[in-house]
Amino acid sequence: MTLAPLERLPPHDIEAEEAVIASLMVDPQAMIAVQGILKAQDFFREKNGWVYDSCLALWNRDEVVNQITVAHELATRDRLEDVGGQVFLADIIRRLPTSLGAEFYARIVKRDSTYRGLIHAATGILQMAYEAPAEIEQVFSKAENLIQRIRGGESFRDFVHIRQLLDAYLDQDPDEIERIELSAIRTGFTDLDTLLTGLKRSDLVIIGARPSVGKSSFALGIARNAAIEQRAHVAFFSLEMSSEQLAIRLLSAESGVDSSRLRLGQNTELEERRVVAAAGRLSEANIWFDDSPMLTAAELRAKARRLAGEAKQLDLIVIDYLQLMQGESQTGRENRVQEISYISRTLKGLARELDVPIVALAQLSRAIENRHPRTPMLSDLRDSGSIEQDADIVMFLSREELYVTQEQWAQQHPDLPESAYPKGVAQVSVAKHRNGPTGSVELRFRDRFAKFEDWVLRTDDLPE
Repeated sequence: MTLAPLERLPPHDIEAEEAVIASLMVDPQAMIAVQGILKAQDFFREKNGWVYDSCLALWNRDEVVNQITVAHELATRDRLEDVGGQVFLADIIRRLPTSLGAEFYARIVKRDSTYRGLIHAATGILQMAYEAPAEIEQVFSKAENLIQRIRGGESFRDFVHIRQLLDAYLDQDPDEIERIELSAIRTGFTDLDTLLTGLKRSDLVIIGARPSVGKSSFALGIARNAAIEQRAHVAFFSLEMSSEQLAIRLLSAESGVDSSRLRLGQNTELEERRVVAAAGRLSEANIWFDDSPMLTAAELRAKARRLAGEAKQLDLIVIDYLQLMQGESQTGRENRVQEISYISRTLKGLARELDVPIVALAQLSRAIENRHPRTPMLSDLRDSGSIEQDADIVMFLSREELYVTQEQWAQQHPDLPESAYPKGVAQVSVAKHRNGPTGSVELRFRDRFAKFEDWVLRTDDLPE
């Protein structure tokens, strides 16, 4: 009679398990090839795991590994008789007196262990689905965590000779070359890209600013430039604005049509043509929006993983903004500093896990408004110093015109003409750059379109 799927024995290969431990007892050097692949819990038959663990303990203590020493180690752990005594050890060595193929057998054991882990995870997911909790995103998050834990344990990296790396580079196919070209995501702002040499994969980038300075517009500009100019795949998490609002902002900036006119549909014939053309360009861009307002770090991680799997590619994640995210627990606010620390660590870990740069916007404290000059500093990051610690790049966005009127500025700078008033001038200050220089660049902010751009004359700036 055919067994039902849940009644079958899970995948295992006892002969491969015994071949591994026999190899270790006849040739201790086999441990070099095996120990990075296997753990004792990877063995299906428990007594085989005990023998392997004893071999590993002896090897870690720089002691001889053979049938006698392994038997002694098992005896000290009161497990020699449980595994079958010296007779069992001698029997498997007799059946496999060589260590050839030790790594091959180890990978068979690891493969079957991974399959058993998947079965265990599937059982857990099945149980959660039957319980049918109200928050389905938490189920997705836990399910993906179970799978990712197995995937993470399954991978094995070892030393690679430079010849292999160079051969792989010379033999790259066009798709791989395109991937390398996206290894650094450009912001699309020339001076800033020159300073940063792009946003590196696995980097956590923090952009800090006070409210109304335009950090959301700046982040949208980076997302747009990456998606259209580099054909990058971008995930944009907005905890403050709706996806529809963000889409209108992007359309306004792309078309050069005032966003208020767009919302009211008061476009001229020329503006309508520009809106249609801009919508066509943006529609081809690979940008995905998520506007969940109460997003936890675990949910963001799960959604990003899922998008990376479904889209087969993910090149940039943008979060607007960090302090609106929730940690593991939503009870109380007394540990907000620890909560933000957890979130920043999670984001840095996710950047490395998915191999993408993560751009997270952050709110600055009011201290900047009481200083002269009002230059943001790292200490202005609200809620946690760990944001600064975890980030690879910290940059600040500021606009002097928000704090000083044209009349006040003229009084403060009597030697300068009124035309020198910094209207539309945005300062981007790179205060921390783990792998490069710091410095400042200036951008132009076009308030009507909520758009940042380089200080160059464009054709759409000319009178119609």
